[in-house]
Amino acid sequence: MTPSATTSGASKAKTRAPLANRETPAEIQATAKPETQTADAIDWPPSNQYSDEPPLETTLHLRQMMLLLNCLQWLWKDRDDFFAAGNLSVYYSPRKRKDEDVRGPDFFVALDTQPHPRRSWTVWDEGGKYPNVIVELLSESTAEVDRTTKKQLYADIFRTPEYFWYDPDSQEFQGFALIRGKYQPIDPNDKGWMWSEQLQLYLGIHKEQLRYFSSEGVLVPTPDEAAIVAQEKAVIAQEEAANAQEEAANAQEALSSEQRKAAKLADKLRELGVDPDEL
Repeated sequence: MTPSATTSGASKAKTRAPLANRETPAEIQATAKPETQTADAIDWPPSNQYSDEPPLETTLHLRQMMLLLNCLQWLWKDRDDFFAAGNLSVYYSPRKRKDEDVRGPDFFVALDTQPHPRRSWTVWDEGGKYPNVIVELLSESTAEVDRTTKKQLYADIFRTPEYFWYDPDSQEFQGFALIRGKYQPIDPNDKGWMWSEQLQLYLGIHKEQLRYFSSEGVLVPTPDEAAIVAQEKAVIAQEEAANAQEEAANAQEALSSEQRKAAKLADKLRELGVDPDEL
């Protein structure tokens, strides 16, 4: 196995992994193994079969999966060219069968596709498309498979451009980019974040959770966090508007006071036989 990059503080690698040798989705599609694109002429049952994945191991794993899903969907709420899912079966049988060749990544993103709901991801119904990014959440029962068997599968068969794994318990975090058909470690930056060329986002640990960050280093919020920020901004805007209104009222009162003083002075001058308009 290729040595992996870690998020230890001692690592002072460059901000992003080199991109020149990374395979693009088009190149990966063009070099996909022929057997994944063929099928028997057998009339199998409809391909809208439900996903058949076991539940995630702990509430930590469930919350982490939902965090990745919800944050990306909020960030890309105006986009209609991706599909993201968690714990959903990926069927990839070259014979178009759903009783063989199935895996269920904990989280994946497919680009250049429609976002409509799916019962499962069926490769032959998706034009031969596999996920662009996969994240596996390590646990005691799955870690060995995630680091070996699945990593090999995602490189050799899925040809998924980027593969990450994260352990919600130990905070182990590693990422790989597909380069010339092999996964190579993605170098973390000085914060331990790893750049995803596919998502155009960093992935990194924040408060013991795997989160997204923009290219400028800004944390991608959850919908709830975004709502809180929006509410705080609204309160600040209301306070500023109230302050501006109060300042305007004070200025008007000051003007009125000066006008009253000027009027009294004019009246006094007239009493003294002086026309204030001629002064």
